[in-house]
Amino acid sequence: MIVLYNPKVTRPPNRRFPLSILSLAAMLEGREEYALVDGNLDPNPKDTLAALLREKPVELLASTVMPGPQTKSAVETLPELRQRFPHVPTAWGGYFPTNYTEAALNAPYVDYAVRGQGEETFCELLDAIRGKREVKGILGLSYKDRDARHVHNPERPIKSPGEYPWYPYHRLPVEKYLLPTYLGRRTAVHHASIGCPYACNFCGVVTFSGSREKVEPPERTAAILTRLANNYGVDAVQFYDNNFFLREHNARELAERITPLKMRWWCEGRIDILLRYSDSTLKAIRSAGCTMVYLGAESGSDWVLKEMKKQLKTEQTLELAARIRRFGIVPEFSFVIGNPQDPERDTAECLRFIRKLKRLNPESEIIINTYTPVPQRDRMYGHVEDQVQFPTTPEEWATDRWQRFTTQKDPSAPWLRSRTKRLIDNFDVVVTSRWPTIQDIRMPAWGRRLLTALSDWRYRLRMYAYPVELKWMRQYLRLRNPKEESL
Repeated sequence: MIVLYNPKVTRPPNRRFPLSILSLAAMLEGREEYALVDGNLDPNPKDTLAALLREKPVELLASTVMPGPQTKSAVETLPELRQRFPHVPTAWGGYFPTNYTEAALNAPYVDYAVRGQGEETFCELLDAIRGKREVKGILGLSYKDRDARHVHNPERPIKSPGEYPWYPYHRLPVEKYLLPTYLGRRTAVHHASIGCPYACNFCGVVTFSGSREKVEPPERTAAILTRLANNYGVDAVQFYDNNFFLREHNARELAERITPLKMRWWCEGRIDILLRYSDSTLKAIRSAGCTMVYLGAESGSDWVLKEMKKQLKTEQTLELAARIRRFGIVPEFSFVIGNPQDPERDTAECLRFIRKLKRLNPESEIIINTYTPVPQRDRMYGHVEDQVQFPTTPEEWATDRWQRFTTQKDPSAPWLRSRTKRLIDNFDVVVTSRWPTIQDIRMPAWGRRLLTALSDWRYRLRMYAYPVELKWMRQYLRLRNPKEESL
């Protein structure tokens, strides 16, 4: 038996299909005996895994691991299982072993690290474990040799999701994943592409895909969504692609194919790419159900965008904010604030730019992130290699200090003064109170009106310091409208 494990990464109301392990399950379906264990669904995954390892002859325990909360969940579960079942090989795949390969292999309970796209690497690793081939020839695999030295095989080129089998949704309790969102009552998730062809030097996707992107054919994407709608009543979808709108003709064809489904959907895109789309294509995308697009504006300064290798100008962000409003699509602009060379200037210019965006398109949603470095193939944004010493084990990554770093709650970056970080955080509180996100379906209309009224004077007068009344009101609304943990 093969066991595929998705450590917990979110609370029950936010869980979605575990696409990482589903993609591996698709490779095994009809050929191997396997089990799926999702920590976002199973309240006691350690016990479930232990029972499987005890009752079945398990050949491989494969876990997907993202930096952040999922790393912590993996560390809480897997070391004890290795102690109890030392004979079971363990492999990690996903962004953590891709970006922090050495740290993953430094864990005594991790035998193999699968880097990048893992479907074929995973299957070839199974053959190696069964003695059918050598591990040294498996692309995308890192492992420990007999002397415990780390060996890193060459990377594996990525392929289109369309070259792999469909996900075996029937192996999941599907009803427990199709939860309400602002998009619809039964929201699914899907990957219609993998990777990104750009080389932004602050982004962890670059290491994962090597500035390459492969797209699923539109007819396959439409066929999968049609099956989800017909078999499970799906009425909305979140596309987890890093760059959904790579080619206009693909986007137009997909829009035309899925329009009859009447689904509402969210995706990620590039500002400059969407600007090149014709009005007719943007209308078709909106008619097909596109409700919101997550867009990496990243900065309000051209000098910062140049340092980021973003290949974007601030004027393009402003142009799209104004243009996309005509089509009824909500832009969700993401910013990465805290340039290591001049964080104070970067912060001041970025906050002014966000205010300009809001004047052009008040419906714009704003996502503010403090810059936290991730390893790059070339130099990191800000040239901070000598200022950041990453942890060397998963256990250290799981500590509170590094969990705060990964989730950007308290990055403790040496170049970012505490007062500048407070300004960024306080501005975030004010602007997201002045315009509460439409994505929070639990917030009542009166709560939105109250937050808007309480924050209006602060926003108008640029009084961002100590927004205690806004923090208190947001907490009050959360307590008054708790998430349904039973979902």
